[in-house]
Amino acid sequence: MNVQFKKGVLELCVLVLTAKKDRYGYELVNRITEKFQIAEGTVYPLLRRLTQEGYFTTYLQESQEGPPRKYYKLSKQGWMMMTELVVEWRQFTTAVDEIIREALGDDEG
Repeated sequence: MNVQFKKGVLELCVLVLTAKKDRYGYELVNRITEKFQIAEGTVYPLLRRLTQEGYFTTYLQESQEGPPRKYYKLSKQGWMMMTELVVEWRQFTTAVDEIIREALGDDEG
């Protein structure tokens, strides 16, 4: 998959994956790489930035498999941003799909 596609959608994926369940960094990496490959190192700077911008709060939780894990929880501001990005993503992908269908004459999409 194109690297620019991944970079553009990674923030949305991280926000959406934390919407129903608080998650730790490595868990997010694993969930995303189930769908498309990313470098583990790309998620942690993103999490730091989103936390600094107020989209996440964090807390430590003990782990049976090693040191305590830092969990990320969407803040109210994070929920609003995620909702906005999902709406934008749906509008964007619909428009791109339409362009592809019109340009290639693909009725199946």
